[in-house]
Parts: sequence; C-alpha cells; structure tokens
Amino acid sequence: MKGDRLYGLALKEASTDSAELSRVFALLEKAKKMKNYKAIYALGTWYLFGKYVEKDINKAFELLLSASENNIPEACYDIAKCYEEGIGTKKDPNNAFFYYMKAALLGDRQSIYEVGRLYYYGIGIKKNIELANLWLDMADFYGIQD
Repeated sequence: MKGDRLYGLALKEASTDSAELSRVFALLEKAKKMKNYKAIYALGTWYLFGKYVEKDINKAFELLLSASENNIPEACYDIAKCYEEGIGTKKDPNNAFFYYMKAALLGDRQSIYEVGRLYYYGIGIKKNIELANLWLDMADFYGIQD
C-alpha cells in the first residue's frame, strides 16, 4: 500500500521512549497524502482523543469514515461507536450495526461482541436472540466480553 514505509516509520518513532510526536504526526500526514488508510485511521484517533492535536470530533469522524470505507477493521469499529453514540455525527443505530458487522467480518474481535449485543437488544437490526447468542458465544470463545 502506498505510504506504508512512512506509516512504518511513524510507528517506529511512536514506540520509542523519547518519541517526537511532531515527527510522528508529520510522517502520518505524509502517508495520509499518499492515501495510506492505516495512517488516516491513526490520525483519526489522534483527533478523536486529542492526542498531540486539539480534539476535533468532526475531523476525527471524517478520517475514521474514510479509513473504514477502505476496510481498516479498527476504523470500522471506531466509526460504529461514533454512529452509536453520536460522536461527530448524528446517532444512527443502523449504520452502527453495519460498521460493527463489517469490522467483525474484517477480523476485529471486539466487534463480534458488539454485533451480538446489538442483535440481543435489537439496536439497528431486528432483535434476534438466536443470532445474538451465536455472536456472543463466538465472542466468549475469543475471551471478549462487554
């Protein structure tokens, strides 16, 4: 993927004890310009939580949505949370379910539990206890709980 080298350098710098966040941010921005969706996801989380940059939930939502539309599993999970809780967007239980399901199918394990929870309570999808139990059992198998 374009920008993977820059993204890798950003991760390497971020993992050091004396990480220079300005350098990490610059590397992520360069990778973002190359349409590296892992870097776009990382920047989205920085804006979501106000890490190094000023917290901006609207910008975070925009970046996370872009990354989720390009199949970054963690971004799908985070955008689902945004839709469920109304962070940077209107609450939308249907989109929350869609993105939790997408994240689960892309391998995000926490989303397996969330899909089961949404089926159990009928949030964004018709309530279905049988499917809820199937997804919650799978989550339990992986050691994932609330």
